[in-house]
Amino acid sequence: MTVNITAIKTASDGVWQGDNPLDYAFPLLIIQTTLVLAVGRSLAFLLKPLRQPKVIAEIVGGILLGPSALGRNQEYMHRIFPRWSSPILESVASIGLLFFLFLVGLELDLSSIRRSGKRAFAIAAAGISLPFIFGIGVAFVLRKTIDGADKVGYAQYLVFMGVALSITAFPVLARILAELKLLTTRVGETAMAAAAFNDIVAWILLALAVALAGNGDEGGPRKSPLVSVWVLLSGVAFVIFMMVVIRPTMNWVAHRCSPEHDTVDEVYICLTLATVMVSGFITDLIGIHSIFGAFIFGLTIPKGNFAEKLIERIEDFVSGLLLPLYFASSGLKTDVTKISGGKAWGLLAMVITAACGGKIFGTFVVAVMCMIPVREALTLGLLMNTKGLVELIVLNIGKEKKVLNDEVFAILVLMALFTTFITTPAVMAVYKPARSSGGRRSSSGKKYDLRVLACVHGPGNISSLINLIESTRSVNKTRLKLYVLHLVELTERSSSIVMVQRVRKNGLPFVSRFNYTARAFHERVAVAFRAYGQMGQVVVRTTTAVSALPTMHEDICHVAKEKGVPMIILPFHKRWIKTEGPDVIENVGHGWRVVNQRVLNKAECAMAILVDRGLGDESQQNGSDTTVAQKVCVMFFGGPDDRACLELGGRMVEHPAVNVTVLRFVEENRAELDGVGLKTAPSKGRDKYTFSTTVIHPEKEKESDEKVMDEFLKKWEGMVEYKENSGNDIVESILRTGKSGEYDLIVVGKARCPTAMVARLGDRQPEHAELGPVGDLLASSNHGVVSSVLVIQQHDKIDSEESPSQNEEAANEV
Repeated sequence: MTVNITAIKTASDGVWQGDNPLDYAFPLLIIQTTLVLAVGRSLAFLLKPLRQPKVIAEIVGGILLGPSALGRNQEYMHRIFPRWSSPILESVASIGLLFFLFLVGLELDLSSIRRSGKRAFAIAAAGISLPFIFGIGVAFVLRKTIDGADKVGYAQYLVFMGVALSITAFPVLARILAELKLLTTRVGETAMAAAAFNDIVAWILLALAVALAGNGDEGGPRKSPLVSVWVLLSGVAFVIFMMVVIRPTMNWVAHRCSPEHDTVDEVYICLTLATVMVSGFITDLIGIHSIFGAFIFGLTIPKGNFAEKLIERIEDFVSGLLLPLYFASSGLKTDVTKISGGKAWGLLAMVITAACGGKIFGTFVVAVMCMIPVREALTLGLLMNTKGLVELIVLNIGKEKKVLNDEVFAILVLMALFTTFITTPAVMAVYKPARSSGGRRSSSGKKYDLRVLACVHGPGNISSLINLIESTRSVNKTRLKLYVLHLVELTERSSSIVMVQRVRKNGLPFVSRFNYTARAFHERVAVAFRAYGQMGQVVVRTTTAVSALPTMHEDICHVAKEKGVPMIILPFHKRWIKTEGPDVIENVGHGWRVVNQRVLNKAECAMAILVDRGLGDESQQNGSDTTVAQKVCVMFFGGPDDRACLELGGRMVEHPAVNVTVLRFVEENRAELDGVGLKTAPSKGRDKYTFSTTVIHPEKEKESDEKVMDEFLKKWEGMVEYKENSGNDIVESILRTGKSGEYDLIVVGKARCPTAMVARLGDRQPEHAELGPVGDLLASSNHGVVSSVLVIQQHDKIDSEESPSQNEEAANEV
């Protein structure tokens, strides 16, 4: 159907009045957007096992929807993606591109240039210059080989090809490093710094290329050479104005919207977003692409709370909806059939070789000269070869300015796809951070009496953690080393600014270390542990794990193994916050519960889960013995886990501000299990308590329990209160202790090798099966328990023989 472009209307009157919605701009845009998102998301799901960036799926989706695949059907192409609809689709997508480049500007911190070091600068320079030179060589070959390529002026063609081959995509690289768990390594740190340098230089070169390009076509009207000079001078004046006038203004706005004020005024948010559009318009007016204005404006905004608020407002909408349209439109303009014949495919191979060879070889040589190990240097080269979305922006501008024809455009798009696609598998094959640190572990063991890895979700976990750690430390003797691991979830929407700024306590080069949330967290940790440092008996090391929840347990277990810690402390996924009225339950989400379950199954050391009901709220640590006395109850039923609880209780007895009570549950007619731990299975789709199936000897276990208890009471005679409970109603006795409020903390074992008394509780329908029968009772929100609870799982040979956990099935429940 032939459509008169001048007669295009926005909306139809509906099918009942004889209108076809696909002949109208807005309904067709809805169909195109839905189709692009559906295809892009489907491909992203298929490529997820290969750990490919989402941009790969979006570009490939556009290629499949375009003339290379489905578009070969002319009826489909004329109906779904008619030529008259292209300006509309690209205009909407360009709004997303404008705000995306604004976000990229937000991510880069110019004030960090001097902190990034000569090494990152040298690597970035080599990673730009060599592929740029190769790009100039490729440009000469393409001009002489491809029909129509020589119609464009030499200068703009050479600069565009050089930029296309030398660019590194900073945002895509951040995502790849995070997913490969390299963000906190030396390689990741250097790569991010070098990529940030690369980004700045690339955008300057791109502005130069656009200024030189004009309308691109050499056969068009001749223009004075002074035009390019005026464009460049105007661009420089724009940058100076933004840095001298707008940047101080945005500093004032950010201060007005700082956390010290009650709320972030919506007027400032709206004005900022409007200024993004105005900045884009000004640079377009000058003759430089509008995205350059948005990028420069992003650089003027100080990094901190205000920047995070802006990201929260626009990132999901831009990255999830508008940006996929831009990359799909790139695919729609890519006709792979233009690359036909051996000569064209040979040119594609040449371009890929030049791009990869220049970037990898240049980075590798300079990295080795900077005394970086060979394997790490090669990894840096592979990482710096990441192209992705920034490359597509350059290519689209080149096509828009008529510098690149259809065949060259298709070749360069496929080059960008290939180089980004191979980054992840190549890095995984070449570089794997060392996993063993046995020497470090043994030396730590000699220097410190106790080493603990404590995981935290945020500042809310800190006071209870300090209170617990302090209570286990003998003020007079124990030398303690505490590793605090801040767990940060890597989500689909995590921008590189959110990921990178929270990675290390000192920040990464070229990325702002003044992120408010991360700074507030680390400041609270520093204040809380300041007394420990002054006493000289506690050494605290804080670090961050940035990972998707399904693989977070790997990070925790790796750090525990690397540091050689005998115990990991995890926060429960629920936390009770004391208020004047009823306690408020803060739930960080089911995903964090699954993390705890997986760590319990995989860790090669003892585990403890802290159910916090206000532990430490009334007795904040100040580093002295004036801490309010804390009452701790150790419940003892018997078995390896309970014996570990008794050992921890012994450590607590030594602290002068901790009063320990041992509450032992006994049966007069004890009927032990017949040589095997209780083994349960799921019931009606719900999880059940999982006990060890290891063959145990009841008499030996009983002897071990008696021996440990006798030694404990003998050693701490007069310092520990000992009670026995021989009642028949175990549940009531446990709950009565928890509800009494007599104890600040109750320590219980998970009881994987239960006594008959605990095994009988296994028939109950659990609420939190990973805590074991007793811990689950005390952690339930339905029984009115007011004490905090510490559930301990001992690590020994039974771990490897434990039956498949039903907790993994519980992990799939919502």
